[in-house]
Amino acid sequence: MRQEQGILMGDLRDGTDKPLLFVDIDGVLSVFGFCPGTRPAGRWIDVDGVWHLISAEASGHLLALARAFDLVWCSGWEDKADEHLVQVIDLPVRPPFLTFPVPTGTAHWKLSTVERYAGDRAMAWIDDGFDDSCHAWAEARTAPTLLVATDPAVGLDGAGAARLERFARAISGP
Repeated sequence: MRQEQGILMGDLRDGTDKPLLFVDIDGVLSVFGFCPGTRPAGRWIDVDGVWHLISAEASGHLLALARAFDLVWCSGWEDKADEHLVQVIDLPVRPPFLTFPVPTGTAHWKLSTVERYAGDRAMAWIDDGFDDSCHAWAEARTAPTLLVATDPAVGLDGAGAARLERFARAISGP
């Protein structure tokens, strides 16, 4: 793997016609903010002394989406995503991860890196923290782009996964 302009290039950029799927972790796979009595099914993992509940439902959806998309970790976890999540979710691939520069300006802190990595490829992005700059950027892109927002107490749910599956089919065909 090589690092280029704040992006770690991994083994999934293979030139396929599959769209990219940028995957945040906290609030998407690692859920939080749920009522204690309604804790979702999942597995607790320790990441450098911080406990995360990895949602079984969200993990299952991501595993299914891995067939239709080229996955990219898009999280402050950076290399920890690969280290901690690939085996927990049983992903068949090791997604590359993005690294992020120190935020400057008013745009979302991940946006410039996502934009650079995506280039002109079709892409979707799952995150619990989109802001107006993300939506304006997505609307202005010429390549097909889908933003899927999640509730951090739930993570990636069936409705979000279905939207992503429809998007991927529209881009890549059946």
